[in-house]
Amino acid sequence: MPTRNTRHADRRRTQRDVFQRLDALARNLWWTWNPAPQRLFAALDPVLWEATNHNPIRTLAELPAERRALLRHDEAFLTLLHECERQLAHYLSAQTWFQRTATPKQKRMRVAYFCAEFGLHESFPQYAGGLGILAGDHLKSASDLGLPLVGVGLLYRCGYYRQELRRDGTTRAVFPRHDPADWPIEDTRHTVMLPLGKRKVRARIWKAQVGRVPLYLLDSDLPANRPRDRLLTERLYGGDQETRLQQEILLGIGGVQALNALGVRATVFHLNEGHAAFCTLERLRVLRDKGVSLPRAMQRVRASSVFTTHTPVPAGHDRFPPTLFNKYLGPLAENLGMSRTELLGLGRENPRDRSEPFCMTVLALRLCGRCNGVSKIHGRVSREMWLRVFDTDKPGNVPITHITNGIHTATWLAPEIRPLYDRYLKPRWVGASPTDDCWQRADRIPPAELWRVRDLLRRRLIHFIRQRLSQQIQRRCEPIKELLAALETFDEAALTIGFARRFATYKRAPLIFRDTKRLAAILGEPRRPVQLVFAGKAHPADADGQAFARRIYKHARSSGFRGRVVLLEDYDMHVGRLLTAGCDVWLNNPLRPQEASGTSGMKPPLHGGLNCSILDGWWPEAYNGRNGWVIGDGTEARTHAAQDRNDAEAIYGLLESEIVPLFYDRDRNDVPQRWVRRMVASMKTICGRFNTHRMLAEYLQLYQSTPK
Repeated sequence: MPTRNTRHADRRRTQRDVFQRLDALARNLWWTWNPAPQRLFAALDPVLWEATNHNPIRTLAELPAERRALLRHDEAFLTLLHECERQLAHYLSAQTWFQRTATPKQKRMRVAYFCAEFGLHESFPQYAGGLGILAGDHLKSASDLGLPLVGVGLLYRCGYYRQELRRDGTTRAVFPRHDPADWPIEDTRHTVMLPLGKRKVRARIWKAQVGRVPLYLLDSDLPANRPRDRLLTERLYGGDQETRLQQEILLGIGGVQALNALGVRATVFHLNEGHAAFCTLERLRVLRDKGVSLPRAMQRVRASSVFTTHTPVPAGHDRFPPTLFNKYLGPLAENLGMSRTELLGLGRENPRDRSEPFCMTVLALRLCGRCNGVSKIHGRVSREMWLRVFDTDKPGNVPITHITNGIHTATWLAPEIRPLYDRYLKPRWVGASPTDDCWQRADRIPPAELWRVRDLLRRRLIHFIRQRLSQQIQRRCEPIKELLAALETFDEAALTIGFARRFATYKRAPLIFRDTKRLAAILGEPRRPVQLVFAGKAHPADADGQAFARRIYKHARSSGFRGRVVLLEDYDMHVGRLLTAGCDVWLNNPLRPQEASGTSGMKPPLHGGLNCSILDGWWPEAYNGRNGWVIGDGTEARTHAAQDRNDAEAIYGLLESEIVPLFYDRDRNDVPQRWVRRMVASMKTICGRFNTHRMLAEYLQLYQSTPK
């Protein structure tokens, strides 16, 4: 029964304008992982909702007056709005796992989580790929678990590029400039001023609210700055090496200054990849200004810093020439009480080699007391990679451990499958614990019901593929016959295999096309059809990665694969959610051991999807022989060409002898019972373990360990 206070709160709420209430709801990114508010915002105007890329603030701003007038008196809409407000209030007030379990020492902790990108939603394009998606999922799990954490990053007015495919398959990179008023951010009214070489640059601090967690983003696009400095935060990973260095100074040094300006007293600094490593130098400077000796200051910085490295390839770590480093950071040496050579040495594997570039990862390894890779294999590779930093020839002496990445379940779970889980698995969405594992009850779901939802999700994906292809064809002014073909492409009941990720060359997107005749025979079997859907972006400067996309585009339009293979342009979080929910099999064939972790393959099992993957990244920790398939046997050939040949042969063999026959082996009710058993095994072994709730609990445990 409503209390007197509740009735007063309800009365005040109804007295506020409906659209003020909607705007307030849109300002907390909690809505991005909860289906009720997403339905509410879509109900404003479904066509406009799609046109704005699911942006509730823009949808509200562009809503016609007639529609506003109708919604003010729509009882069903107002009831849903009230329910969403109730859910958010309950979420924010509920007791969290951290509140229930934290020690007094842990409750005094405050984590500052630095990252160059944050993938929170497609309407807020502050991400390029897996690093940003992981960072966004990290914040959401921190909110769910109640961890005292703040995020620190940069605000990019153009975000990452929008990908358009030309008629010849080449990529056109488009950088639309966004208005911050369209994003769920607020101006904190605070700025920081930091030196960039001989000049000063001012940056505004914006705040985005992610459930319980604030995310602070620095923006240099201010009238007080020089034109070139206003462009520093225009693009994510844009510009030359000098621009990259300046962005990383703004992130690391500016980020620490921003926290101080806001009065945020962090006790733990977590650097997600080396882009933020200058954070450690600014913290040293602050301590030195307070009179702390250099050895003591370095000890204190190490003791309170965590570093996560994500890159097992040496070329993937940011390195800067000594002259460029000195141009922007050389004057800092005097503040720290060291020579410029000594300062450069903090970022060199061999501090005595004056010609060696300054490496951001090396700086983070030297000044962070706890360092980790993002899978068991990646931890081993990282220990082997950074032997020189720790002056040893034994990997066991390198203090880099591993915490395997995960995903934020609620973000990636399709709303169509939630009722099934609510009925049979009874997950705890509010107040969850890292050890909760409702997925162990997956075998309670009747196979026919699970398969019916699997069919539904595949059909939804096929509808989206046809729609997206039609839009691509119309934008390119292609003939009407191409448009008609797009509207009929793919089969709603056929085995659907997905490959969607960053198009870095080591991920080998075109590998499955190595033997086109054999593949065409597999895909074109009339009684057992198979179809392939690809999506992904390469960096605009990565010509080889762009060439991979073009090869797949040409295969998709060739006579042998037309209607069975598609390449979707402009891969983002929306496309990722549809693909990981709708595909029956998720294909992953990187060149081992270059996949640090990979998280895309953790998402299909939420929907009964199965992995077919190289034994690299996270998959060796998950595979048990019954929950998916392994490509090859984990051995590495002497040459890349030989490895490609071996792995392609293994993929064809799996498709021909195991995957396709199992998918089409149906009972009298058209349910593939053995396939469904494998789906259930995948859910039970993957979903409860490979998630960011478990991951954050392990980071908390890592921080409690003794630093190196």
